[in-house]
Amino acid sequence: MLTHAQVWSAIDRLAARAGLTASGLARRAGLDPTTFNKSKRITAEGRLRWPSTESIAKALAATGLPLETFVELIEHDSSTATGAVPLLGFAEAGAPGHFDDNGFPAGAGWQQIALPTAHDQRVFALKISGHSMMPAYRDGDVVVVSASAPVRRGDRVVVRTKSGEVIAKELKRKTAKAVELKSLDDQHAERTVIMDDVAWMARILWVSQ
Repeated sequence: MLTHAQVWSAIDRLAARAGLTASGLARRAGLDPTTFNKSKRITAEGRLRWPSTESIAKALAATGLPLETFVELIEHDSSTATGAVPLLGFAEAGAPGHFDDNGFPAGAGWQQIALPTAHDQRVFALKISGHSMMPAYRDGDVVVVSASAPVRRGDRVVVRTKSGEVIAKELKRKTAKAVELKSLDDQHAERTVIMDDVAWMARILWVSQ
């Protein structure tokens, strides 16, 4: 039997698959940003509120995924779809020895963090330290990134330069010669990194806040 929790969990995982929060998914779908918020899933009277078929259809269209994928997310219950990905402190990510030449986790110092549907071995997590990425990310937040996920304009990404600098920003544009990055904080200037200086770039899939 299809449950209220399964449907909403599938929407959350659909958003995570697209590298978005539930609010971000609603915005991308052209809906009110609060459409998929947890506060909207139960009425003030305590009744279960289900998402409309129209909102689900718009969310799928916005992410470019078919209905079959959403059905799979419903059937793949989160209680049985747990896994683990490597976790490393963001401040340590620039030190040598933590990644191989392809930008995948290697060496010692990695811990493990549970993550639903973590089947991709190219997924890993970084823990934010400090306040330089406020308000998008706070000290102690964990971002999960994928070195294999496709990256598009507007995605939040982590870029590691060959000098060991690790940057978390929004991808503004990528060309054959350079990567243009927009700061997550409007008070900071945009950044351009030439491709010869890019060790790897990974898309942010999910953040714990």
